[in-house]
Amino acid sequence: MTSSLPLLASAPLVAGMMGAALIGATPVHHAPKQDVAAPARPADVVEHVAARSSHEQRRVLDYWTPRRMSQALPITLLDTVTKGGPAKDGGLLSGLSSRMGLVTAPELAGATGRVGTPRRQTARPAATTSGSHWMTGGAVTRTTGRVFLTMDGVDFVCSASTVKSANKDVVVTAGHCVKDGKGAWAANWTFVPGYEAGGGRPYGTFTARRMFVAGPWSRSGDDSYDVGMVALNTSGGRHVADTVGVQDIAFNPGRGGQTYGFGFPADPPFDGERLIYCAGRVGDDPHGQTRDQGLRCDMTAGSSGGPWLSSFDAVTGRGTLTSVSSFKYSDDRGTMYGPYFGDSAKALFATAERA
Repeated sequence: MTSSLPLLASAPLVAGMMGAALIGATPVHHAPKQDVAAPARPADVVEHVAARSSHEQRRVLDYWTPRRMSQALPITLLDTVTKGGPAKDGGLLSGLSSRMGLVTAPELAGATGRVGTPRRQTARPAATTSGSHWMTGGAVTRTTGRVFLTMDGVDFVCSASTVKSANKDVVVTAGHCVKDGKGAWAANWTFVPGYEAGGGRPYGTFTARRMFVAGPWSRSGDDSYDVGMVALNTSGGRHVADTVGVQDIAFNPGRGGQTYGFGFPADPPFDGERLIYCAGRVGDDPHGQTRDQGLRCDMTAGSSGGPWLSSFDAVTGRGTLTSVSSFKYSDDRGTMYGPYFGDSAKALFATAERA
């Protein structure tokens, strides 16, 4: 059976592009794919209460110092770091790369060197690209952001997006950026919308209030349900939707079609500091192991959880969120897969926007 790579950490994107890593690439994480499962029962939602009191919110905000943010790993490295891997220190990524045959960003490994840069578009964004720097501006630069979280005592990063919701607080990301399958929930979960190079937080930092995943993800890590939704606390007394705006969200859309995927990949040739996008038509999982759809995309770990937008207007930067970056197969690093937003994702959203 073909193995998959979650995108949580440096190797995750290769293992699961949708991971929650600041760096953008995930370690090779050979998790067996699930057989295609029947859609989850609509009410099959699992919830976790995060930082609700003002004291707990302040603790989380104080936790994310510039140093911790810069050292957070793509979530795809989760298994390696927490299950017998090398200790988390300055040489972690360098050690992981030598053990796994990965190439990591020099500045992350503490070495000197030059990181390649992604293709840069000119005046108008390309309708087809496997990874370019988004330079057109618009709403997507504010609604897309970086996620910082702690899982099993280690700090990681992912990507996420705001969406239109009744409570004005919901962001959508990958399930593995919220909960480690049937394992632990994330702690210290924060969202930085419109993240800027060098750790800039132009619109503030929003902590998680309540987190939600689908039952099949929580019980078995089923990749067809790798979706996480988070209800945020306000920041400075303002809801995230009022601060940065939102993208629309839709469920049970027609399969196939043109899609734009966004995120903050961190492994070379990316550095995790810029908003990158892929664009093209999506297609069904050729292995038939998930209900996901694939998009030709070279984004690496750290992009996990980044939004896939349909009916996207490149001028305004607005579209409709219909999936998120989730994983890549180990024998095809050029295709990113995202879960289909069916009835399960719809139930997840209905619960999150009432939180």
